[in-house]
Amino acid sequence: MEEETPTEAPEAEEPTLDVMQYVRALWRRKWLILGVTAVMVLVGVLYTLRQPKIYAASTSLIIDVAAPRVLDTDVKEVMGDERGNYWANKEYYQTQSEVITSRAVASRVADRLGLRNDPAFLGVEGIKDEAARKKAMESMDAVALVRSRISVIPSTNSRVVRIAVEDVDPKRAALLANEVAEAYIAENLALKLKTTEGASAWLEERLSELGSRASSSEMDLYKFKRSADVLSLATEGKAGQQPSSAKQAYDSYMAELITVRTKMANIQAKVEAIRQLRKNPNPEAEHWAEGLPEANEGALRDLRTQVLEQRTACVELSERYLPDHPKMQECQGKLAVMQQELRRSLDNLVRGAETELAAIQATERNLLTRVAEAKAEAFQITEKEIAYEKLRREAENDLRLYEMVLKRFKELELSGLLRTSNVRVLDAALPNPVPVRPNTRSAVMLFFMLGLLGGVAVVVGLEFLDASVATRADVESRLGLPFIGAMPPLKVEEGSPTDLFIHRHPRSHAAEMCRAIRTNLLFMSPDKPFRTVVVSSAGPSEGKSTVVINLGMVMAQTGTRVLLMDTDMRRPRLHKAFGVPDDVGVSSLVVGEGSLERAIKSTDVPNLFVLPCGPIPPNPAELLHSRAFSELLGKLRERFDCILLDSPPLGPVSDALVLSKQTDGILLVLKAGSTHRDQAKRAIRALRDVKAHVIGALLNDADGKNSRYDYQTYKYYGSYGAERDEQRTAS
Repeated sequence: MEEETPTEAPEAEEPTLDVMQYVRALWRRKWLILGVTAVMVLVGVLYTLRQPKIYAASTSLIIDVAAPRVLDTDVKEVMGDERGNYWANKEYYQTQSEVITSRAVASRVADRLGLRNDPAFLGVEGIKDEAARKKAMESMDAVALVRSRISVIPSTNSRVVRIAVEDVDPKRAALLANEVAEAYIAENLALKLKTTEGASAWLEERLSELGSRASSSEMDLYKFKRSADVLSLATEGKAGQQPSSAKQAYDSYMAELITVRTKMANIQAKVEAIRQLRKNPNPEAEHWAEGLPEANEGALRDLRTQVLEQRTACVELSERYLPDHPKMQECQGKLAVMQQELRRSLDNLVRGAETELAAIQATERNLLTRVAEAKAEAFQITEKEIAYEKLRREAENDLRLYEMVLKRFKELELSGLLRTSNVRVLDAALPNPVPVRPNTRSAVMLFFMLGLLGGVAVVVGLEFLDASVATRADVESRLGLPFIGAMPPLKVEEGSPTDLFIHRHPRSHAAEMCRAIRTNLLFMSPDKPFRTVVVSSAGPSEGKSTVVINLGMVMAQTGTRVLLMDTDMRRPRLHKAFGVPDDVGVSSLVVGEGSLERAIKSTDVPNLFVLPCGPIPPNPAELLHSRAFSELLGKLRERFDCILLDSPPLGPVSDALVLSKQTDGILLVLKAGSTHRDQAKRAIRALRDVKAHVIGALLNDADGKNSRYDYQTYKYYGSYGAERDEQRTAS
C-alpha cells in the first residue's frame, strides 16, 4: 500500500520561562514547602533556646562641647575649643563615641573591676581544673571583651548619649555601663590634664629661653647707646617724639638759608635795575634816579626837588640874561653844585645796594656750609637710629613674646588646677531583668521566613532541574508533537488486573479520557482515518501495552472491528492481559506456521480481537522487516477496520522504526513525569530520520490530583467526547 508521508514539523526550540508553570509547581509541592518551613522553624526554636540569655543596661550622659566656664573668658584652656557649626559638632560627637569604645576606657574598667581575674566575666567558670582555668584566663583579653560589649547610641538632635552594655548577668551589665561612663569621664580629664601638662612643660622651656633673649636684647641696646655716645634717639616720623638736634639744626639752617636767598634775590634785582637805569643815555642823574624808589624818599627826594627848582630858576634867568651874565653864571654854578651832590648821593645809594648784595651773598655761602655740615651730621645720626631701631624692635619683640608666654603659662597653671569636665551623668544604669536576646518571637519569624523561602527555592530548583515530559506544553512546545491526550493512573483493587480496567469501569474518568484520545485520533485525519497505528514509547515501562488495550476497547465500543496485534517479540504481554494462549501468533504466521483464524483470538469486549505474538523468535527485527509480515499486515487490513500494533520501545531496539514504515503512523506514549525529555527527543529524531509519520504523543499516568498535568482540562474534554461517542453508538 502506497502511503503519503506528511511534512514533519522541525524540532521545537526550548520555550521561554513560564511563570504559571512555577506557580503550579509551588502548589503541587506545597507539602514539601511546608515541611521545609516546619523543619526550619523547629531548628530556629531549638537554636534560640540553646542560646544564652543576654541582658542590656544603659547609662545616659550629657556631653557638652566645652566644659563649664569657671575662669574668666580671657583664660583659655588647651582643649577649650568652642565649636559653633553643625559639622564641627557632629565630628566632635563622633570622636567622643570612638573615645567611649576605645581600649583606654575599657582598660580602666577592667582594672577597676578586676575583670582580668574574673572567671565569670571571662566565661571560664565551667573549667573545674584550676591550672587549666588559670591558663585559659591568661590567654583571654578582658579589655577586648569589655570593648565588644559596649555600644554608643546618640540621641537625635540632642547632646544626650547612651552607653549600652550587654552581658549574661543583668547586674553586671548595669555595673559595667556605669563604670564605662565613669571611666570615660576620667579618661577625658586625664587627656585634658596630660595635654595641659605637656603644654605647660613646653611653655616653661620657652619662657626661660625668651627671658634670656629679652635680657640680652636690652643689654645690646644699652651697649649701642654707650658706643654711639647718645642718651636717646628719636625715630623720625613717630608721633609724640621730638626730632634730633642735628635735624633741628639742619631745619633751622635751611629756613635761614631760604630767608637769605629770598632777600638776596630782592637786592640783586634792585642792583640790576639800578644798573639798567644808569645805562640811560640821559646824563642827568635826576632823570635815571626817577626809577629808584629810594630817590623818592627822604633827603634824595628833597635834593632832587632842589635841583629841579634851581634848574627852573636858571631857565627863567636865561630868558632875561645872556649866558655870560653874572646872575646866569651864579645860577649855573649853584645848579652844578646841586647836581654833583645829587650824583654823589645816588652813587652812594648804588654802592650801598652792591655792598648789601655782597654781604648777603657771603651770608648765603656761610649758610650753605652750615647746611652741609648739619646734613652730614643728620645722616650719621639717621644711620645710628636705624641700628638703634633694629635693636629696639628686637628687644621689644623679645619682651612681648616673654610676657605673652608668661601670661599663657600662668593661665595653664590656673586651668590645670581646675578639675571640671564637659561630661556629666544624666541617668545611671539599672539592672534590667528582661533579656534583649535571644528574641524567640523574632527568631521564629526569621526562621519561618527562611524556611518558606528555602522551600520555595527547593521547589523552583527541582522544577528547573526537572527534564521530564509532564505537561501538554512539554509535548507541544518542547517536543514539537501534536498532543493526543492523557491517560490517568488506573486505580484498582489489590490483586485485580489493570489492563481491563476501562472494560470493567466504563463510566470512570480513565474511560472518559481514553474516549477523548480516540476522538482526537479520529479528528487527526477525518478524510482518511488511521487503520494501522503503531503504539510505542521512548523507553521501557511507560505503559504502551496498557494504552493499546484501553484504546482498543474504546474504539471497539463504537462498533469498529479492532485488532490488537502484539508485535513486541521480546516481551509480549497482550495474551496475558486477555488470558488467551500464545502458542500461535504473529511469529508463527510470518514463518508460515498456523492459520490466521486460529491465531486471532476474540475477547470479552465486542468487536475487539487479539493477535498474540506467538513463540519469541531469535531475530525479531528481521522478521518484522520481511515480506511475509507485510503480506500478513495486508490481509489483516482487509478483515479489520483498525489495527493497533503493540511494539517494543524506540530506545533499546529498532523494531518500532521498522513497523512505522509499514503502517499509517506511530503513536508515541510518554509517561508523565518519568520520561526524560532528551530520551523522547532522541526517539522522535530516530523516527524523523526514517521519515516515519508521527501521529502525536500522549501522556500516560497523568495524575489528576497533580496540577502539573492539567488533568481537569483533560477530564472535562474526555467527558464531553465520551458523551458524543455514546450518542453515536446508540444511533
